[in-house]
Amino acid sequence: MKRLSLLCLLVFALSTLSLHAQQTKIEWDEWGVPHITAATEKELFFAQGWAQMQAHANLILKLYGISRGKAAAYWGPQYEESDKLIHNLNFPHIASAFNQTQKPEVKLMMSAFAAGLNAYAKAHPEAIDKDKQVVLPVSANDINMHSLFIFVTRFTGGGELGQVANWQDVGSNAMAIAPKRSASGNAMLVQNPHLPWGEEFTWFESGLNLNGKLIHGANLVGMPGIGIGFNKDLGWTHTNNTLDNADSFELTLKDGGYLMDGKKQNFMVRADTIWVKQPDGSLLPKPFKCYDSAFGNIFKMGGKKALAIKMAGMDCPNACLQWWKMANAENFEQFTAALRMQQIPFWNITYADKQGNIFYLFNGEVPKRAYGTFADWDRLIPGTSSRDIWKGYFTYDELPKLKNPVSGWLQNTNDPPWTCTLPREIDRKNYPIYIAPDQITLRTQQSVNMLMADKSITFEHLLDYKLSTHVLLADRVLDDLLAGIDNNSSQILQESKAVLSKWDRKADGNSKGMLLFYTWAEMFDYNNDRNYTVRWDRDHPNTTPKGILDKKVALVLLEKAANTVKTNFGDLATTWGTYSRLKRGNIDLPANGATGNIGVFRVANVRPVSPKMGVVASGDSYVGVVEFGKKIRAKVLLSYGNSSQKNSVHNGDQLKLFSEKKMRDALFYPEDLKGHIDFTESKLGETFVKLNK
Repeated sequence: MKRLSLLCLLVFALSTLSLHAQQTKIEWDEWGVPHITAATEKELFFAQGWAQMQAHANLILKLYGISRGKAAAYWGPQYEESDKLIHNLNFPHIASAFNQTQKPEVKLMMSAFAAGLNAYAKAHPEAIDKDKQVVLPVSANDINMHSLFIFVTRFTGGGELGQVANWQDVGSNAMAIAPKRSASGNAMLVQNPHLPWGEEFTWFESGLNLNGKLIHGANLVGMPGIGIGFNKDLGWTHTNNTLDNADSFELTLKDGGYLMDGKKQNFMVRADTIWVKQPDGSLLPKPFKCYDSAFGNIFKMGGKKALAIKMAGMDCPNACLQWWKMANAENFEQFTAALRMQQIPFWNITYADKQGNIFYLFNGEVPKRAYGTFADWDRLIPGTSSRDIWKGYFTYDELPKLKNPVSGWLQNTNDPPWTCTLPREIDRKNYPIYIAPDQITLRTQQSVNMLMADKSITFEHLLDYKLSTHVLLADRVLDDLLAGIDNNSSQILQESKAVLSKWDRKADGNSKGMLLFYTWAEMFDYNNDRNYTVRWDRDHPNTTPKGILDKKVALVLLEKAANTVKTNFGDLATTWGTYSRLKRGNIDLPANGATGNIGVFRVANVRPVSPKMGVVASGDSYVGVVEFGKKIRAKVLLSYGNSSQKNSVHNGDQLKLFSEKKMRDALFYPEDLKGHIDFTESKLGETFVKLNK
């Protein structure tokens, strides 16, 4: 009897251990990154929804309220124009259509993710601000609305709609190194989106373990899955591309309609209403009419003219599924099969894998146009001819792409596809001239020059390149600038020469001279090609422009810049980090990096808040450097931390690493977590319970 009792206890213990091993769990590491283990996709996405809500509950609910087009009803008239935009674009109808046509796998992802969001909100109401609770519960439809909001208003149509402040600051870096150029013989990848540091552009990092299949990376908050990531076999990243898939048209009005091909056309008119919360809490209805035309949605209606904008990205219901298939691919063939879905309407793709392949794709919904150059479409177009309305998109096979270049490396820093490697291997003549411009920025030149100069690239070299703050503009103009200063120059110009001559030409926090040079460069108008002795030359793409055309004017500007710095700081040798700061909550640290427009690869765009201080507001956000050897080796950083909750220790905790130009080890394998787990949550029914350490 005693033996039987012991046997029963043993069986019970083993079954309990087995059940615990199969349970979905979230292991939160010391940086607030969740490492989710699950046996099914439904459980995995439920857990990811829970985890995202734990890290960003109030932000996600705010964003969903905005993308629903109901933010004015929830929070007041400051969101009235945003709500009108959502309704004018007819997102509620489009999202509803998505719900009907999406593949079952997408529906499972979104419903499970939404269920996880709601479960966290139910279990932890104290974490949610009172004014955000009105958004609950959320649904799969909210994810569809949010994806439309992101794709269309922030990327494909972001520039045309004027919805993104400092549109030029929304960019990214990418590098892929083939074995022939790698010191270890392994392919390597640099992942480095540059986006504003907050709101809908916020990244969320997570590690996923689905029945032993490991995936690590990040996605924008409110979205399930992984948008930029890697597994043990391959990885990819995105960069904004020079893709014009939004057109603005000026229509000529006639008799209540508009002219097209010489004939009057009627607008398609929809009546709609938004509701606006008043100071007393009541809701004021504001009815309005939405006008659609063959040239797109109408955004301004005058007496004789109207502005219409046509945008891509409203016909991609399965984008999350494409990303998930990319994340689960085990080789190049499976990865490209996912790319052929063409559900991601924007962003270049740069790829590397364990087999040694590297690959670049000019991805997105690229319009097929009847004629013209890129410049012909990058302007306000007279909306008079149906010939100007694009007819479909390039197929995957028709898009510019390059696999395993002779050079052994690929890069993209938001430049056109023609310079993804040098010497060029994608021939622009094989594509319509309107598909992309032919240009290369100083940041791109810094990228290609670092790679071209290194014949045996190590993992450590890639880390150095990623964190490089070298100012390429200084190499092109500083010698000319200083040559004009002599003993007859003003005292402040001579002081400037003394400081700039010793400057290390970097934008590090302790760099002396960067502040003075940056102040001058902003006045110099460095983006204007006419200011250089040698303008940018397609035949010398990575060494031009250079020289200062009008040196007298440049010295006048330097004197002005020096007086500005001296007035504000008292010392021309004030360090860059004194002015450029990393701030979040009580955190206040010196920054490094600068705008990529002056040729800095470590992008940290500064928003001035006073004459004496600027705060980094966009730039390097999620960063990954990955080597695909027998085992994955990876360093990562989420610059502003993995939480936006006010009281979270992870809201800004990685800024110190940013300030010190350091990155974290990616805890990719389960064994990597040993000693780094802050706490664990285990799924119990439709909630998670926190386990002791």
